[in-house]
Amino acid sequence: MADNNILNRLDGLKLKFEEIGQQMTDPEVIGDMKKFVQLNKEYKELKPIIETSERYRTAVNNLREAKDILANEKDEDLREMAREEVAELEPAIDRLEEEIKLLLIPKDPQDEKNAIVEIRGGTGGDEAALFAGDLLRMYTKYAESKGWKYEINSASEGSSGGYKEVVMKVTGDNVYGTLKYESGVHRVQRVPQTETQGRVHTSAASVAVLPEAEEFDIELNMNDIRKDTFCSSGPGGQSVNTTYSAIRLTHIPTGIVVQCQDQKSQLKNFDKALEELRTRIFNLEYQKYLDEIAGKRKTMVSTGDRSAKIRTYNYPQGRVTDHRINYTIYNLSSFMDGDIQDVIDHLIVAENAERLKESEL
Repeated sequence: MADNNILNRLDGLKLKFEEIGQQMTDPEVIGDMKKFVQLNKEYKELKPIIETSERYRTAVNNLREAKDILANEKDEDLREMAREEVAELEPAIDRLEEEIKLLLIPKDPQDEKNAIVEIRGGTGGDEAALFAGDLLRMYTKYAESKGWKYEINSASEGSSGGYKEVVMKVTGDNVYGTLKYESGVHRVQRVPQTETQGRVHTSAASVAVLPEAEEFDIELNMNDIRKDTFCSSGPGGQSVNTTYSAIRLTHIPTGIVVQCQDQKSQLKNFDKALEELRTRIFNLEYQKYLDEIAGKRKTMVSTGDRSAKIRTYNYPQGRVTDHRINYTIYNLSSFMDGDIQDVIDHLIVAENAERLKESEL
């Protein structure tokens, strides 16, 4: 039957949901953009809980009525219909309770944010840079399948192709909450293009996914930032190597350096570099939160240990293995074409199981 503890919590949340809805129609609140944005965010976060709780209440009431019919009704046809309803409703109520328990666990407040994705070629020289390029293509294909937008902030190309390092910004719905599972070391096992003996080599690339900081997440003192301009390099037409449009920003207190040379306009490059700088400073604090999670969750799903080997891509066997959940699939070619949702779904399920263990429900 219904869990009274859950029902009591849902009553309080429903009241809060209705109060927020009323506040959002207040002209004073509408005039205060920061407050309105915050309330709108809370409203959207509560909405799925309230909708699920209404389905739960309806199912609980229907079950009660069906059991009442079984206890008091003499008509056998009605009793048979009631028995069927009980058989359907009891497992449905159990599923709804589990769904509500998950919804009631506080989410990572950063999940809704856009993300900065940094891919660096690691051990393996030219082959690592090529693999970093393959990972970039995989993520851009995945972003396209999700209807997200992406733009390259900076890139350092490898001597034989690929990237020594590439940084891109991805924007859309729940980007960080989805891509955060990709942070860590990705290992590839394959025969490099330069290998004449056909031997399989192992190389690696690291991926860091950072939630993009919004303006009111962190206040930057421009006096703490040194700005340098330099000529862009790489493809881009006549403006490359002739105009000082590329921007390098150094945050003096932390020593964090970012650069952007994607746009021909110095002003646009400055804005993008400032966004990335704000994100990296914000993530110094956010890292402490991730480290705290890492101490609680054995699966290391979406934790702060970005040096951990999380996945192996084995080309000879067409195999992808995620080591955090010991999950292996044999669709490497489609995976590298951006078909990574299945693995992310399994990671989300694993993390939800860990979050349920942590909760008091």
